[in-house]
Amino acid sequence: MKPISIWAANAQSELKLLEPAAEISKELRLSAYLTSDTLWLVKEWPDGKRIAFRTAFSPSGKLNIKKIHHENHEIRFILACSTIIYEVSVKYEIEKLFFRYTVMATPKIPLVIPFWPRDILSFDEKGNIKQKSTVHTQQRGTRSGIIFFNDGRSGSVFYFQNLTALNSYCETTKCSAGGTVGGEWPEIGFSLPATNAPLEKDKTYTFNDAFVSLSTQLPDTPAEIATAYMDQLAATYLRLPRPERIYHNWLDTVENGLKDLTYHKGCWTFSGGHSYLNAYVADYKTPPEVMVQLAVLLPMLDYLDWKEETSHQLVDELRSGLENFYQEDIGTIVRWLPSAEKNLDHSEEQKKPRVMDAWYLHHPLMNLARLSERGDKKAKEILLKSIDYTIRVAKKFNYEWPVFYQMDTLDIIKAETAEGEGGEKDVPGTYADLMLRMWKITGESKFLKEAKKAAVKLKGLSFELFYQANNTAFSAGAMIRLYKETQDKTFLELSYVCLASLFDNVQLWECDYGNAKNFPTFFGVFPLKDAPYTAAYEEQEVYSALHDYIKEVEDLEILPSVRLLIAEFIRHMVGRVVYYYPPLLKGDMIAQESKTGEVDPTLWIALEDLHDGWEQSGEVGQEVYGAGIAFGVIPNQYYRIKNESFIIFCDYPTSKFQNRGKSVSFLTGGSDQLNCRIIILFREKEKTDIEVFWDKEKITPIKHTAEMLEYSIAGNQNVKISW
Repeated sequence: MKPISIWAANAQSELKLLEPAAEISKELRLSAYLTSDTLWLVKEWPDGKRIAFRTAFSPSGKLNIKKIHHENHEIRFILACSTIIYEVSVKYEIEKLFFRYTVMATPKIPLVIPFWPRDILSFDEKGNIKQKSTVHTQQRGTRSGIIFFNDGRSGSVFYFQNLTALNSYCETTKCSAGGTVGGEWPEIGFSLPATNAPLEKDKTYTFNDAFVSLSTQLPDTPAEIATAYMDQLAATYLRLPRPERIYHNWLDTVENGLKDLTYHKGCWTFSGGHSYLNAYVADYKTPPEVMVQLAVLLPMLDYLDWKEETSHQLVDELRSGLENFYQEDIGTIVRWLPSAEKNLDHSEEQKKPRVMDAWYLHHPLMNLARLSERGDKKAKEILLKSIDYTIRVAKKFNYEWPVFYQMDTLDIIKAETAEGEGGEKDVPGTYADLMLRMWKITGESKFLKEAKKAAVKLKGLSFELFYQANNTAFSAGAMIRLYKETQDKTFLELSYVCLASLFDNVQLWECDYGNAKNFPTFFGVFPLKDAPYTAAYEEQEVYSALHDYIKEVEDLEILPSVRLLIAEFIRHMVGRVVYYYPPLLKGDMIAQESKTGEVDPTLWIALEDLHDGWEQSGEVGQEVYGAGIAFGVIPNQYYRIKNESFIIFCDYPTSKFQNRGKSVSFLTGGSDQLNCRIIILFREKEKTDIEVFWDKEKITPIKHTAEMLEYSIAGNQNVKISW
């Protein structure tokens, strides 16, 4: 039997003997119970077992109900103890098996809180705390405040803590909302973070704002868990208070960034007769990396296509040095420029000659494949010379890659990300992506077979599939392409597992305390499963990969929750990631020293890292290879109209875009339960004859200036603009 805390033991003892203080919903079998220290919400499952949620809590005991008011699917409690006055609100939806409880607390005295017990306990039919459960996932760091679990055999629970509501508490007490949702069975859920400064007397704070979705279904397989997770997340998302994004003019930002990237000396290094981009501004010690060159080159080419330009000195410079990364004696491109490998300082495991990080071999080859698809003969030559080595590595490791290996001997240098957790588990997906691109380029069936062999290695994995955000997103795209090719639903389900793992590594709350008051955080993506910050480069690549995913499924029947979540991620990403650029941030929130290179706060080059509000950002460095952000946003969200002086912007993905004469039409992505922003930008003079139709109904703009017209239109709608 697992030991339990004195708070859990007290609840177990008292709840057995109590009658309800109030029946909240007979249909939901949800009632309120008052123990000596807690107002509990107790849900009875169909099998007679119960699960309890702690709302108001008195550390000193002697909690009393002063008033109860029940009306229209909401019940309110006023309670008090010796130090705090509480107001607890419970709202519920019978048909959806959903309820939300919000706890507002007003201290009677300046108050410090060194500890707070977690808010979920589960009981068997005899009233004893359950010993077994299956927790599918829970919050890590400052990611979303989620815990998703099967409550024994009784049912499943998707619990979401709205951490945005805690901002006032965290600002006053100088604490973080990170790591607040989780725990170890049987005491799980949310724990109010310990204070580092006192709460103010007579000021009201939110202590808890929980969204609870219940189900009698017990997801068991990775596909079932992923589907349930995304469906419940999307349903909760619709109920959440969500921040509105301010439109940012990326057309100016991209030119600022392009100028700095091209001409700022800190972005470049020179070796072996060629100029190469540094990974970080002013990092002249580390040799040039092949991934860095390609991570900027590909989005830059997309941007030039959008501008209808065929060349740029930056593109020419990057292309000219690519072949120098090919290592003849190994038979492949390598990470570090071979002629400069001697400058590696051995400070990290991968900063040694001929050491490869597993994902790092595939990523530049995937980009070489994209260049090949664009007709780049030199890129295709390098790709074809490298691919046999890549397949040999895959077979050597049986399509289950370690973290680091020696390129010439294939000896494993680091087998696992952490003890017992295996290697980089999403790398089979990036390999499958590469093989599918090779199959498209060459038509050789062996590459399709290789893609399938790798994809099979993702089976059986759930949230642990995620290693690195961009690679997990690429893996989702590879799986959906395999599904389209084979009609094998296994691959569709694997794409869902990849997406669920990705959405489990986002921050669905707005941090508004400390330094984070200077930048938005809602729907930020973390680069690694344990990373303490969001990262510019991975966010941009996830964004691009999800755009590609939506294009692939345009005519497929997929989960509505997938379309909703992807569209909303794109919408928030477009309005949020511009704050990686230091000219938009306050100087005192940027780290004075960075791990790599230097930070120039006047430079339109993205910081790698944005942190929790109580930390400084830019500690890792200023990320030259994150320059693809602006290059990637513009071709996906801005639409040039032939022979016209205006541009159309939409912050959702769109499809079926057509320009015929004096009109354009397209379909907005996402869900019709949410709205997106469409803006008509006048580059020269205002046009007064523009009309916008939403499913054939003419609509009026919500904002009208000499520079723009702005509209709010639902997702999944046909839009026509005429002039």
